[in-house]
Amino acid sequence: MTIRILPDVLISQIAAGEVVERPAAALKEILENSLDADATDIQIDLEQGGIKRIRVADNGSGIARDELALALTRHATSKIASLADLEQVASLGFRGEALASIAAIARVQLTSRSANSSHTGAEHAWTVQAEGGHLSVPAPAARGTGTTIDIQDLFFNTPARRKFLKTEATEYAHCAETVRRLALANPGTAFTLTHNGRVQLRLNAEPAHSRVRQVLGEAFEQNAIAVEAAAGVLRVSGWVIRPSAATGNRDNQHVFVNDRYVRDKLIVHALREAYRDVLHHQLNPAYCLFISLPPDLVDVNVHPAKTEIRFRDSRGVHQFLFHAVERLLSAPVTVGSIHGAAEVPAPSAPRAAWVAPQQASMPLQVNEAMAFYAPLGQGPGESVAPAQPLSERGQGDAPPLGYALAQLHGVYVLAQNAQGLVLVDMHAAHERVVYEKLKAALEARAVPAQTLLIPVALTVDARDVAEIGPHLDALANIGFELSITSPTSVAVRSVPWLLKDADPVELTRAVLAEVAEFGVARLLAERRNELLATLACHGAVRANRRLTLPEMNALLREMEATERAGQCNHGRPTWFQVSLGELDAMFMRGR
Repeated sequence: MTIRILPDVLISQIAAGEVVERPAAALKEILENSLDADATDIQIDLEQGGIKRIRVADNGSGIARDELALALTRHATSKIASLADLEQVASLGFRGEALASIAAIARVQLTSRSANSSHTGAEHAWTVQAEGGHLSVPAPAARGTGTTIDIQDLFFNTPARRKFLKTEATEYAHCAETVRRLALANPGTAFTLTHNGRVQLRLNAEPAHSRVRQVLGEAFEQNAIAVEAAAGVLRVSGWVIRPSAATGNRDNQHVFVNDRYVRDKLIVHALREAYRDVLHHQLNPAYCLFISLPPDLVDVNVHPAKTEIRFRDSRGVHQFLFHAVERLLSAPVTVGSIHGAAEVPAPSAPRAAWVAPQQASMPLQVNEAMAFYAPLGQGPGESVAPAQPLSERGQGDAPPLGYALAQLHGVYVLAQNAQGLVLVDMHAAHERVVYEKLKAALEARAVPAQTLLIPVALTVDARDVAEIGPHLDALANIGFELSITSPTSVAVRSVPWLLKDADPVELTRAVLAEVAEFGVARLLAERRNELLATLACHGAVRANRRLTLPEMNALLREMEATERAGQCNHGRPTWFQVSLGELDAMFMRGR
């Protein structure tokens, strides 16, 4: 078998397999070139989802006549010239192979006029054509400063690749998503997207928050929390969705590193971990985040598509992102409604002092629990403040969730604060309170247990008995004292004190169900919080439980002092604010 050097056209066609996977990939490369040329207005025309035609016109700096042919030549670029440039590349494109790859598998016409009047032929535009990698001689053309690239019949000379393309609608959807991503990172640039002669998207140059609303929609804007954090040269800004607005899809997950859209497993994992305690049931958060750091600390030359990257300090970036978002989501409750949702303060906001009401009788276990847990939430010199009825204090001094008025259908607590009406799901709220207390106590290695007056015996599966046998001491550390009475039965002698009013049989069976699925060792390590969430659900106050006003007020005060109190352990919202303005609108007051 003879070794031979491949022709340049064939090399470009092979490279196109990685760079130009589908029309959207070609469109992305062209748009990045326009943005690198400082274009402020980009017109995109597509036909048949980009398969028949992709035409992009911009008002950027343009290309000189003598460089038009070079622009369509493999490994020719104006963005880097040395290894040092490659190690700190700041432009979106830099490899110098995208246009050559596209020209090798499509019919391309490149027309440009340079903004630099000193360039030869800058008095008017020039055009060059390529078909299957064969270039024509530049010819005069008419257009203003900027560049127009017209790509027709993508994969016309590689029919095997063309067969792998999807339907016109699918390919167009990928192209539109590419435009939206680049538009998010470049709010100062206007984009117009036309498909089959009809304008589908028109975005004017505008502030970042307006661009986010136009691209991601009002639902995202209304449920978004602003993120702003920095650690040395590393910075993140943007928006993350409130846990209560999370959905099952991952459509609105956008991360940009130095304004480059990336798909990085490390970043996705960090954000998923930040949401772990407030999202369950396979829900996915939405976010639009912009990470910036010096170019020499990130390697973008990992894959020809340039969506995969490597950080020099990957662990540092992971921890920075995790803590920035996790702090934001776990901040105590404050009120500043956005369409009825609880506003979470910025990460730099000081945490509220631990506030705990003192009541004489607490069937909810709140009073006794506070005696044990209050020191965990107090800083030096902080004291416990008693709850006061609304009539004894001005509305301006009312706490964020106000004071209880009544209980609705045995499920909801109605409270009045300075902004209006607060509605609280008492089970969801108490579930979060109990869960966070269990976590705090376990981390402090001081989980109080309630010994049962009469041990409760129950029959269980023999495999469960064999599994928990070596881990009885570990279970005792979370408040469960179990003893094995036979190969198929156990006796429950104590349960966590916070769950003392829950059914010990239900609690034990819940623990054993988790044990059967994950094993004790994994359950008490990586899935410890999931176990505590299950226990908290059993220990929280149930629906149709009648509460007194002092009990309701105690629950409100505990919510204000509890991290992540806006969501229950399953990601459902625990409370909503209805402002006086919204109430007035319901009754048409002031009209």
